[in-house]
Order: sequence, then structure tokens, then C-alpha cells
Amino acid sequence: MADFFQLVVDCREPSSMVTFWQPLLGYDVPSPPAPHETWRSWYLSVGVPAEEIEGDGTDRLVPPDGRGVALWFQPVPEPKLIKNRLHLDLRVTGGRTEPRQRRRAAIQTAVDEVLDGGGALIRWTEDEPADHVAALMADPEGNEFCLV
Repeated sequence: MADFFQLVVDCREPSSMVTFWQPLLGYDVPSPPAPHETWRSWYLSVGVPAEEIEGDGTDRLVPPDGRGVALWFQPVPEPKLIKNRLHLDLRVTGGRTEPRQRRRAAIQTAVDEVLDGGGALIRWTEDEPADHVAALMADPEGNEFCLV
């Protein structure tokens, strides 16, 4: 069985995705393997053609404490065409321990930050009987995620 896994996000511009997701997740950009100064240098050393590497090759994020799921933004030639079958939920509230209106206000603050970072609001979901509120968002390449 695997002793490591990462979540791979297909995208057109990995460095832009790193820039978008890093502040949302509070993740770090890991250093490339020694002795390489950049990920681009490392990719070239393992035989990836230069034309397939965007910028300095920065294309991944890791949790700062080493706990959690690493993300790799894999470059692909095609744009996203259909709805995600898997998405991230980013908890920006205290959950149901907080009143729903307070959670909605906290989510709205996060929505504004996502919009400022180049993301998009797809829709709000509010279910009063279930005491649920969330915002469905999209990153700059259209990958959906929820703010809860």
C-alpha cells in the first residue's frame, strides 16, 4: 500500500495555480531536490523537455507542518471542460458551533478574498432546516471548491 499520496490537479498554468491556492490553503512551495536551485533545473535534469516547463517550474504545494495532502499542479494541454467529480471543502468557519449567519459572514469574507485572487463565485447554498451554508467557488481554471 502507498505510504504517500498527493492530490493532482490538471491545469494549463501550474505557477498561476500555485499563486492562487497557496494563500487559501496556507501551504508552502517546497524547495526542489538538492542540488537544484529551481524546479525547472530539476525537471531538466530528469529529462523533461524545456518547452514543457512553465517559468521556473514551480508546480506544487505542501502543508507547512508535513501533515495533510500535498498538491501537484500537473500541466495538461486541454482546458477543463466538465464538472469536477472531486473537490476540496475549505473550512473558513467554526462549523455548526457558530450561528449560521455568523458562518455566512465569514464565508462572504473568504469569497471576497477568492474573488480578489482571481477565483469566481458559482453559487451560494443555504439550507436553513439543515443549518448549512456554503459557497461554491472556482479557481482561475474553473476547478470547483467549496467554502464552508
